[in-house]
Amino acid sequence: MSRTVADDLVEILVAAGVQRIYGLVGDSLNAFSDAIRRRGPSREGGIDWIHVHHEEAAAFAASAEAQLTGRLAVCAGSCGPGNTHLIQGVMDAHRSSAPVLVLASHIPSANIGTGFFQETKPELLFGPASHYCELVSQPEQLQRMTHVAVQNAVGKGGAAVLVIPGDILEAGSASEVRANALVTARPRPAPEPEAVTELAGRLNAARKVTIFAGTGAAGAREEVLQLAALLHAPVGHSLRGKDVFGYDNPYDVGMTGLLGYGACYTALHGADLLLMLGTDFPYVDFLPTANNVQVDLDPSHLGRRAPIVQGVAADVGLTLQALLPLIEPERKHGFLDDMLTQHQTLVRRGVHTYDHDPAEKQLIHPEYLAALVDHEAAADAVFTVDTGMDCTWAARYLTPNGQRRMIGSWVHGSMANALPMAVGAQVAYPGRQVVALSGDGGLAMLLGELLTVKTHRLPVKVVVFNNSSLGMVRLEMLAAGDPPFETDHDAVDYGAIAAGAGFWSRHVEDPVELPDAVAAFFAADGPALLDVVTDPNALSVPTHLTGAEVKGFAGSLSKVALTGGVKEVWDIARSNLRNIPHP
Repeated sequence: MSRTVADDLVEILVAAGVQRIYGLVGDSLNAFSDAIRRRGPSREGGIDWIHVHHEEAAAFAASAEAQLTGRLAVCAGSCGPGNTHLIQGVMDAHRSSAPVLVLASHIPSANIGTGFFQETKPELLFGPASHYCELVSQPEQLQRMTHVAVQNAVGKGGAAVLVIPGDILEAGSASEVRANALVTARPRPAPEPEAVTELAGRLNAARKVTIFAGTGAAGAREEVLQLAALLHAPVGHSLRGKDVFGYDNPYDVGMTGLLGYGACYTALHGADLLLMLGTDFPYVDFLPTANNVQVDLDPSHLGRRAPIVQGVAADVGLTLQALLPLIEPERKHGFLDDMLTQHQTLVRRGVHTYDHDPAEKQLIHPEYLAALVDHEAAADAVFTVDTGMDCTWAARYLTPNGQRRMIGSWVHGSMANALPMAVGAQVAYPGRQVVALSGDGGLAMLLGELLTVKTHRLPVKVVVFNNSSLGMVRLEMLAAGDPPFETDHDAVDYGAIAAGAGFWSRHVEDPVELPDAVAAFFAADGPALLDVVTDPNALSVPTHLTGAEVKGFAGSLSKVALTGGVKEVWDIARSNLRNIPHP
C-alpha cells in the first residue's frame, strides 16, 4: 500500500511524543484510524487509540492528560456531529490552558460549501475555542500546518485544531516527512527592573500585605512563601492554586469566592495592599477595589477583574526572584497573626461542623462523605471534580500534600467533566489512584463513559454525590431570592447501573454504613462506583455574602413557606444551622 497523508500525520504525531488519541472512529476518519492500526500501538512505537462513547468525553480526557502531564494530548472526531460533540470539551481544554491538538475531520473537500450531508463550518465552530484553527486543503500543507498547530497548543497553552477532509487524509503522501524540532517550553518573560523597583517600594511602604496566588504562580511556590515570610503576609489562593499553596504553608488563610473557606476574604479586604500572583480570579465582588498589584504572564489579565495601581506582565517566579532582595524584612506581624487566628476559628466552625458524628443525623451530609474520601484516598491520588456542589466539597475537604492533584472544569464550568477527565488521568497514570467526584446530574449527562472505563479496564474510582438535585443551581436560585424550580429530579440508583456495566458498586443511604462502604470502595480491584444518597438541602454558603444575597435567601425561603413549603424551609434550616444567613 502506498503511503498516505494519514500516514504522514501519524509519523509527525509520534515524533511529537504523542502516545495516544482519544476519540470515536468514523467515516471521514477512516484513513487516519487505519494508519494508526497499521503503525501499531505505543509499545511498538506507534499510537494507541482510546475509544470513548462520546466525542465530548474524548476532549475532556485529552484535557485532563494535558493538564496533569504538561505535554501535548490529542483527541479526534469525525465530520459533522463528531465535530459538534467535541466542542464542549475543547472549549474547556482551551480555557484551562491545556495543550490539546484537535483533529477534526471534514466532509470530502469537493463538497464543501454545497450543504452536503453532515456539513458544518469547523473553522467557525472551533475558532473561539482555540489558538489556531485551519483547514488542510491539500496534501502539501499537512506537515507544516501540523507543526504550527502543535507549536500553538504547546507554546501558548490551549487548544489547536486541524480541520482535515477525509479525502485529503486518503490522498497519497506529498513528500517524505522531514524532521522539524518542536519547542515545548513556554516563554518566561522577565520583568522590567523599573517595575520590580516600583513593586518593592509599594510593598515596603505597606503595613499590611496579603498575597493572593493562583495557578500562574505554581512554579514559584518557594519564592511566594519566602516573600510571605519577609512581609508577614497571609496567603490566600484560588481553587486552581490549592494544589500548590494549600499544604505546608504557615501563612495559608484559605480561599475566597463562592467556594471559599477560612479568612481569605477578610485578609484580602483588611490589607493595605493586595498582591495578586498568577491569578485571573473572576468573581470581582470578592476582591478589593483599591491598592491592588497584579503580576501575571498574560498582560491581558492585568486589571481586568479589579482595578490595580500597578501591573507587571512577566513570569511570577522571575519577578519574585528579582523582588526578594529588595524587601525590607523589619515589620510587625500582628496582621498575619490575627488572620491566622481567624482562619483557624472559621475552619473549625464552618468546615468541620458536618464532617463527623454521622449517628446524630438521618441523612448523609456531603461534607461527611468528602471528608471520608479525603481520609481514605491515596497520598498521590488524582481527583477529578464535577462542576457544581462537588467543587465546594473538594475545595473544602480534599487535603493537598504536594503529591495529590485535583483538576476540574474550573474556568469553563462544564458539568459532566469528572468521569471523562478520570479516563484521561488514569490512562496517563496507570499506576496512580484516580478518583472522580461526580454529581448525579453531571454523571447522568455522560453516563456512557462508565462503559469506556470498563472497556479499557481502568481502575477508576467514581464517587457519586447523589442528592437528586442540581444543587448549585438550587443554591443560586435561593441567593437570587427565588424558590427552587425544576432543580430536583427522580431518585436513581447509580450503583445498580454501574453493577450492570461490570463495576464493583455499592448504594449507601445510612450514614452509619458510610465509613465501611468508603473503605471497601477504595479496596476494590478494578473500576468501582460508590453511590451515596446525600442531603439535598445541604447548602454551600460563601464566607462572605452581599446584602442582596442575604435578602435573597430570606426572601426565597419566605416564598417557599407561603406556597405551602413550610416543611421544606424547616428541612433546609435543620440541614444548615451554621450556614443560613440572616438579614
